[in-house]
Amino acid sequence: MPTRFDALIIGTGQAGPALAARLAGAGMKVAVVEKAKFGGTCVNNGCTPTKALVASAYAAHLARRAGEYGIRVSKPTVSMKAVKRRKDAIVSDAATRVEKWMRGLKNGKLFRGHARFVSPTKVVVGREEIEADKIFLDVGGRPLVPKMEGIDTVPFLTNVSMMDVDFVPKHLLVVGGSYIGLEFAQMYRRFGSRVTVIEMAERLIAREDPDVSDEIRKILEAEGIEIRLNHKCLDAHRHGKDIAIGLECEGPHKHARGSHLLLAVGRVPNTDDLGLDKAGVHLDERGYIQVDDGLKTTNPRVWALGDCNGKGAFTHTAWNDYEIVADNLLTNAGRKHTDRIPVYALFTDPPLGRVGMSEADIRKAGIKALVGKRPMTRVARAREKGETQGFLKIHVEESSKRILGAALLGVGCDEAVHSLIDAIYEKTPYTEFQKRVRIHPTVSELLPTTLEALQPLDP
Repeated sequence: MPTRFDALIIGTGQAGPALAARLAGAGMKVAVVEKAKFGGTCVNNGCTPTKALVASAYAAHLARRAGEYGIRVSKPTVSMKAVKRRKDAIVSDAATRVEKWMRGLKNGKLFRGHARFVSPTKVVVGREEIEADKIFLDVGGRPLVPKMEGIDTVPFLTNVSMMDVDFVPKHLLVVGGSYIGLEFAQMYRRFGSRVTVIEMAERLIAREDPDVSDEIRKILEAEGIEIRLNHKCLDAHRHGKDIAIGLECEGPHKHARGSHLLLAVGRVPNTDDLGLDKAGVHLDERGYIQVDDGLKTTNPRVWALGDCNGKGAFTHTAWNDYEIVADNLLTNAGRKHTDRIPVYALFTDPPLGRVGMSEADIRKAGIKALVGKRPMTRVARAREKGETQGFLKIHVEESSKRILGAALLGVGCDEAVHSLIDAIYEKTPYTEFQKRVRIHPTVSELLPTTLEALQPLDP
């Protein structure tokens, strides 16, 4: 006979544990299933370890620049084994805390293993049958391995297997010029690798505004990273001891050669081995679970949160998914994922902070807009730190004066962008935003100044 619960949560990524605790605290009998590592992508091979690695790479970079600040140091060296030990300790601490939290959950029971549906309300985990009135999927995603000719003939790394690297690759080829690929490209260049980024599109991170893409390219190239763009037909093969990526389909067969290959071309949801057909849960054409505004699936007893629903793919959107579902269930709040404003960051150095609409979004919506832009060379905090790459850019609607969105690329901009989030949610006119006093010297204090010289956005 199956064990019955009020709620069953499959996966312990960002959304699952918090939801389990909230529902258990409300008196529900809760089951939690985890087949692998506690904490999901963010804790084990996403945010936590990569930002630990980014911090080590920044320390190496700053040590090499010490003379610019009047500091004399001997030539710095990088011990990747020590870098990895530091990263592993941070990850282990975070994952252990999640596991202890779930094991000690009052009104909760933890199951270890892979869950598969056998009916709309029942799953099997090993030999255990679990039935629940409400089921929540927080199963995350995994790296996409592209259908590239010859990829099965060469060794390659993904953002997951990169977590096991304890050496500095001689020459790292990064296929994919977007968020994950660029963070790894810069950190390993700073660790001492030669790095080549190969991107099929005409520019890096093509979802961003062209000036943002171009500035990020300049930043990376200034550090000695080779950028190869607009290569739409790739293949992989061995070239002696090296790995070679062919870059052209026709004509002279250009290629890039390196000692190691990182594939960073996207992610796919972990939805292909859950028995979702038996649950009546439908997927879209990309394999993401279809959900309504409240994150309920086509089975009214099943919800999908986090990366597997395709509605954000960020740790902070997964957390917001938990808040939406919990508030709607426990307080009938009527919250919707469609109410949230896009906000995210690219954690290169300097970082990119993004909120709201891009230029492409504004043009698509047919909004008549104005744009203010200020180079980081005119931000006192950036000059004082000797880190003046990038710019601040803010868009506003001409008629209402409300702030539409921003792209802040520069030192501290992953934090400074938060100054604009509430203003966009509240539809604050930029003229009101400018009246608030901010601390000097900071990056945020220059956001009102950026709005002083608005120009029409080209249609």
